[in-house]
Amino acid sequence: MRDDRRQFYIDFGLSGLTRMFDAGWSPGTTPLEIVAAVAGWGGGAYAPTLLEDAFRVLESDLSSREVDILWCAASRRSYRPDFFGMEARAWLRQVADVCAGRIRQDHPSSVALPAGPAPAAAFADEVLAEVEAVADGLRSVEGHAHHAVPDVVRTLEKTVAHADPDLGFRMLLRVLKAYQITVGASRLARYRDLGERLGYDECVVEDGGIDVRPDTAD
Repeated sequence: MRDDRRQFYIDFGLSGLTRMFDAGWSPGTTPLEIVAAVAGWGGGAYAPTLLEDAFRVLESDLSSREVDILWCAASRRSYRPDFFGMEARAWLRQVADVCAGRIRQDHPSSVALPAGPAPAAAFADEVLAEVEAVADGLRSVEGHAHHAVPDVVRTLEKTVAHADPDLGFRMLLRVLKAYQITVGASRLARYRDLGERLGYDECVVEDGGIDVRPDTAD
């Protein structure tokens, strides 16, 4: 669907950023330095997708608490904006500012515009069905012994319905990977098919590794 996404061989946008936070970072590196590094991948090619994702969330009716839940679940609580005294929407605005600045390096006259309607809106029901199908596994995040995040299922559903099904799908995958939630082989096949139709490179869905039961159909 989005041919411009086929250039990315790893996860991109906000979901790709959360992966980098989950992976950890070197001592002395600030959160915004990580954002700048991710925005600079591919000679700045990743900055527009990250900016678009940030804008879609900011333009939605997700509350700051829900943004915090989405971020923390996808990054396994590796960076909590509220822990550092920052409201989650303010954190996303900083992310957007860094991306806009990176874009201006190559296009000085560029103006950051609203994201507008989500191109993947027609996929909402399909992505919501995938969230519901693994809801029990996702609820294990809510009671995790060390990295618990509340209301994950409801927040993912709201992200799909009120922000962007594309982003919601990528964040779903990110949570599954971050918490090593197991899925069956047939479900992974559906994820690959959905990613293909959303315009991802074939490597994106499994970037970071999904825990799969090879012989299980679900």
